[in-house]
Amino acid sequence: MAGFSDTAKDSTLTTLVGSYTWISLHTADPGNTGANEVPTGVYARIQTTWGTVGSPTQDAVTGSTVVVTVPASTTVTYWGLWTASTSGTWCTGGQLPAPFSTGGSSGTYSGTPTLNAAG
Repeated sequence: MAGFSDTAKDSTLTTLVGSYTWISLHTADPGNTGANEVPTGVYARIQTTWGTVGSPTQDAVTGSTVVVTVPASTTVTYWGLWTASTSGTWCTGGQLPAPFSTGGSSGTYSGTPTLNAAG
């Protein structure tokens, strides 16, 4: 079976990044619904600005770096992608490169989101 063409992959990513710009953090696997999002308070989703699809890597797009405030005594292990700062429509998510934990006070997680359609 043939895979999707690079043009089709890039077109799909372009459509996605036009609507899904809000990055969330999760304390466990968000599944297919965006479950386990960090509770609100000092935490809020952060909007990214996506670059050009296919540059510098074919079938991928990188967003601007986001800095998310994480409440005290919280460990985040996953990220997510939404259409809005609250509620909105869930798109996808994935595991962070490494868990991030705060101690007795809040902290900030910094990351650069990348979506890849090559896989």
